[in-house]
Amino acid sequence: MPGRSIRQFTVLPCLPDRLRPLQTLAYNLWWCWNADAVALFRRVNPDLFEALDHSPIRLLGATDQSRFEQLVEDDGFLAHMDRVAAALDHYLKAPTWFQETHAAEADTRIAYFSAEFGIHESVPVYSGGLGVLAGDHLKSASDLGIPLVGVSLMYREGYFRQYLNVDGWQQERYPENDFFTLPLVLERDAAGKPVTVSVQLPGRELALRVWHIQVGRVALYLLDANIPENAVADRSITAQLYGGDLHTRIQQEIVLGVGGIRALRALGKMPTVCHMNEGHAAFTGLERIRLLMEEHGLDFATAFEAVKAGTCFTTHTPVPAGNDAFPMPMIEQYLGEYMGKMGVDRAALAALGRQHPGNEQEPFGMTVLALHLANTSNGVSKLHGSVSRRMWKDLWPELPAAEVPITSITNGVHTQSWLAPEVAQLYDRYLGIQWEERPTDFAIWKRVEHIPDGELWRTHERGRERLVAMARARLKAQLKRRGSPPSEVDAADEVLDPDALTVGFARRFATYKRGDLVFRNFERLVSLVGSKDRPIQFIFAGKAHPQDRGGKELIQRVVQQSRKPEFRKRVVFIEDYDMNVARHLVQGVDVWLNNPRRPLEASGTSGMKICGNGGLNLSILDGWWVEGYDGDNGWAIGAGEEYTDLAYQDEVESRALLDLIEQDIVPTFYKRDAGGLPREWIRRMKRSIMSLVPVFNTNRMVEQYTERCYVPSARRAAKLSGDHLTGAKELAGWRRRVQADWHQVQVASVDAPTSELMKVGGSFPIKVRVGLGPFKPDEVEVQLCYGVLDAMGELAEPKTLPLSANGAVASDGTVFTGEVPCRASGHFGFSVRVLPRHTNLPNLFEPGLVTWG
Repeated sequence: MPGRSIRQFTVLPCLPDRLRPLQTLAYNLWWCWNADAVALFRRVNPDLFEALDHSPIRLLGATDQSRFEQLVEDDGFLAHMDRVAAALDHYLKAPTWFQETHAAEADTRIAYFSAEFGIHESVPVYSGGLGVLAGDHLKSASDLGIPLVGVSLMYREGYFRQYLNVDGWQQERYPENDFFTLPLVLERDAAGKPVTVSVQLPGRELALRVWHIQVGRVALYLLDANIPENAVADRSITAQLYGGDLHTRIQQEIVLGVGGIRALRALGKMPTVCHMNEGHAAFTGLERIRLLMEEHGLDFATAFEAVKAGTCFTTHTPVPAGNDAFPMPMIEQYLGEYMGKMGVDRAALAALGRQHPGNEQEPFGMTVLALHLANTSNGVSKLHGSVSRRMWKDLWPELPAAEVPITSITNGVHTQSWLAPEVAQLYDRYLGIQWEERPTDFAIWKRVEHIPDGELWRTHERGRERLVAMARARLKAQLKRRGSPPSEVDAADEVLDPDALTVGFARRFATYKRGDLVFRNFERLVSLVGSKDRPIQFIFAGKAHPQDRGGKELIQRVVQQSRKPEFRKRVVFIEDYDMNVARHLVQGVDVWLNNPRRPLEASGTSGMKICGNGGLNLSILDGWWVEGYDGDNGWAIGAGEEYTDLAYQDEVESRALLDLIEQDIVPTFYKRDAGGLPREWIRRMKRSIMSLVPVFNTNRMVEQYTERCYVPSARRAAKLSGDHLTGAKELAGWRRRVQADWHQVQVASVDAPTSELMKVGGSFPIKVRVGLGPFKPDEVEVQLCYGVLDAMGELAEPKTLPLSANGAVASDGTVFTGEVPCRASGHFGFSVRVLPRHTNLPNLFEPGLVTWG
């Protein structure tokens, strides 16, 4: 209605005063990982709760007033509600791990920036693994009492909803999120007006509103461009997650990074440490630098040191193409004026985002920017850390790949969020209730051995039965929507068998994840699924990125296989994969299949979610499974080989996969004792729970981030920022001097015994003369690198030994000495190198300057 003024108003559910706690509970997402709270909302109206994506707010809005009046008179419901409300109150007030372990860091404030957060299916601002991991990170930060806030965008349409056409081709639809049926609270200032901040885009300012979602003890702030102050085209910048073109992407990343910092500042919650979850968030560092320059009159180099000290970065992508990069002209278009005001010219700007600053063909990489801006960087599994060090080695050209300063913190999952309620009750009975508060305690999980086999098995079977019921209902709805004949719709009631060995495969459908690998040997698979006595069945789910044609073709192949008569009752593809479908799958499958091309799976977390529910992993040794597999707690496909011939790899690994299923998995599952129990299978289930659940959870992960990244960064940032940023100024000056004069450092001579034959247990002295130029001995570290030589005469895994300055200064340099130990027999070698040293560096390798002897 153009030209007409529309007045807005909001209608809220009219809850009787006695039921007010329901409103409080609905607006804190703590309810979604508390089984008793979920059961409370389901009790209001089970069918409606199911139909409304398990959203308490939509449930309360859609429930008839007469139902509320009934509940006010229902003593059982009121007692249940009061119990859950008291549990939330206790949770929010209880002492936490962070308070007990890091009382001295009470002033630390961490901001965790991510393009998506998957907390619950009723808040659809996530696409997949990255978002679900970020959501689980917030939940564990809340459980542990970490002083952390999340920052992201409030997507009007979120990520797409998936449906398949008659040919099995993925189609996308983008339903709008109704903000007023989400647990969102609009941030307001002291005068009651909505808090707004703005970011500069070419030729205009973009205004942003700030929403807030409470996740237990932790706040998540979400930025929204869909407000009247913005032009119509600009209002769609925050419309879709991962939608649009490169211009949309860079605008969203400016909103996330620059707008996110401005929002926190406007709310009085300026962080001391920023954690950039993937390169999407790298612009946070530039905005923090700009603010420091503006507030303290600093130059860029000094502000850079202060910000870098308080910045952490996590990379999730093991292939170069998956890391965001923008053409340099686009960076100039969007950031040129912004950086110009900070005294940064085009060459210096390019150097921040390129591995090879002088290469005009290289785009501006957001991961490179993040690596430059962070003082701690990590991959998300040990293998991914190693892959990342090789990927980004050119940023530290003088270092061997093994010493590139990118570490690893392996991902986890929020255990409580993914456990079936009946499994959680089982753990309460046999493990005690401490497993919830101490999910990383091996001693507690060892008690799984005491759970009677029959009880564990029957509990697991209930999850499988529920999964089959959900799959049938979803398949029926899919067939009806496609206009399938009534006979085909009715036949959906008979697909899958609640007692059969059930394998799940659900994740983003990218080609490297090989969703159709199991179908490569058609005849063998037909005989397996068609067995009368020992059948096996497969449930698939997952989305492909709208622009990923290869991923869509993969889905189509799986769907077309599932429709063949041989597979019709034993293979199902469930459309529109989300956290609700994931929950049913991880709580119900017997085996979780994962067959990516190693080493392209950075970590993967879906397989971790099945462990607590008694499922077993069948996976390529990639990502987290390299660390998780112990030979007895699941199955490994292959032995960690990497191939160059991909067709050959698919052939070999598809055969190995079917061999495992045919020769080990199926016989073990169906070998029953007189009581009908698969004892060996149950033993493996218990082994999986005991060995994997205490390790692969986000409480362990967030504790590691706190100990290795957050607290050291907070201390380093405080040290550099204290006394009017004296430390940052001194470090910036030191770095300028080192960059200018390091070429003068030379290794003049290395003296060691001439005999090449040494005895184990002995040692030999080494004396090195180093020309230090303008540097003092305490400004460098002279290291001996020694170790076993490989076939190419290179040090395979060098050990390092610092050498000591002995006070002697010769005409050709300062003398450093040490003893080289001979601890084992073999063919060894050594080399000498010199590194710049400064007490305020996060590590010796950070400046990227090395002089080798």
